[in-house]
Amino acid sequence: MNGTNPERHDAIVIGGGQAGLAAAYHLARRGIDFVVLERDRRIGDQWRSRYDSLRLYSPAKYDGLPGLRLPMRGHTFPSGNEMAAYLESYAAQFGDRMRTGVSVDRLGSAADGGYEVIAGDATYRAPNVIVAAGFFREPYTPEFAASLDPEIRQMHSHDYRRPSQLGDGPVLVVGFSHSGADLAMEAVSNGHPTILSGRAHGQLPFSVDSRRGRVAWPLLKFIGSNVLTIRTPVGRKMRPEIRHNGGAPLLRYRREDLLEAGVELVESRVAGVQDGKPLMADGRVLDVANVIWCTGFRPDFGWIDLPIFGDDGFPKEDRGVVTSMPGIGFVGLPFQFGFTSMLVVGAGPDAGHVVSRLTNLRLGKLPSGRRVGEATPAERDRWPELP
Repeated sequence: MNGTNPERHDAIVIGGGQAGLAAAYHLARRGIDFVVLERDRRIGDQWRSRYDSLRLYSPAKYDGLPGLRLPMRGHTFPSGNEMAAYLESYAAQFGDRMRTGVSVDRLGSAADGGYEVIAGDATYRAPNVIVAAGFFREPYTPEFAASLDPEIRQMHSHDYRRPSQLGDGPVLVVGFSHSGADLAMEAVSNGHPTILSGRAHGQLPFSVDSRRGRVAWPLLKFIGSNVLTIRTPVGRKMRPEIRHNGGAPLLRYRREDLLEAGVELVESRVAGVQDGKPLMADGRVLDVANVIWCTGFRPDFGWIDLPIFGDDGFPKEDRGVVTSMPGIGFVGLPFQFGFTSMLVVGAGPDAGHVVSRLTNLRLGKLPSGRRVGEATPAERDRWPELP
C-alpha cells in the first residue's frame, strides 16, 4: 500500500483513545466502513503512561463509552491502568479496523477528492476524517528550566510515575492544576517538604471523593453537559479560560486538603533561575532538590496540512465539525461542546454529534457502494440493532 495504491475507506479516525473509540462506535452503528489509526502499540497506552497513583475525577458510572459500561462499582474512581484495560477491551469489538503502532505524518487533501492520510510508507484515503488524536500532546516546560542546577532533579508531569523518582529533600511542584495538586499531595505524603506554586482556578465546595461528592455527581454531570456549554453565556465565558489557561476548578484535593497535609502554597509564579535555583516572581529563591513541572501541554497539529486553524491554534469548528471543509471533524477538544468534553463522560455524546453531522453533510452513497445506515452482515452480528 502506497501513494499510488492507497487503502480506501468511507471514514478514517486518527487516534484510538476514548474519543476515537467513541467515534468508531458511532460509525459502526451507521454501517460506515472505517479504520482507526493509533500511534501507540497498545490501545490504552496513553493511560498506562501516566503516574501510578492517577485516578479519574469522575466515578466509574460515568466513565464508560457507548454500548459497554466500565466493569467496576459505579461510585469508585478508575485508575489509569484500569481505564487502559477497559479501552483495550472496548476496542476489541472493532477487530482489524483498529490499526495500532501507526503514526500519522500528514493529513491533507487528496488529488482525486476527499482526504489523504500518510503514515510512513502507508497511504489512506477517505471522504471523511475524524481527528481524535488529542489536542494537548507536547509537554511544555519553560526554557529557563535548562538553567537549573543539574543537581536538582526535574521532570515534567508527563514523565513522572512514582515518588521513587524523586531525590531526598524538598520538592517544588509548578502549576496549581489537577495534576499539580495530585503530585504535591503524593510528594508530601512520602515525606518530602513540598511547595506548590501557582494560582488555582477555583475549587468545588467538596472533594469528589467525599460523600457529598458522590451525591452531587448527577447534578455536576447535568451542569457540565447542559449549563457549562457553548450554548450558554456562562459556558461561552468559561470556554477560553479552560482552553488557554487550563482553568478547571480543583475536584479532588482542594486548598484546605493540601494545607492540612503540610503543602506550602505559593501563589507567586516561577519566573526564572538565580544561582541555579528556582526564582519566584516575588523575588524569593527556593532551595529545593526536585522540581515537577505541571505546566501543561501544547498543541501539536503541525501534521495537518489543511487551512482550518485559527490564530489561537484551535481548529475553526462548530461542536467539532469543520464546516469550511466538509468531511473533517474533531473529537476530544477541550470544551468542544461543554465542560464534560474534557471527561470520558463527554466522549460519547461529542463523537455521536460529529459522526451524525458528517453523515448528513458529506455522506450519501458511500465509496464502498453501501448507503449510510446499511450494515455489513458481520456488523449486524456484532450489533443486532443495526438496520
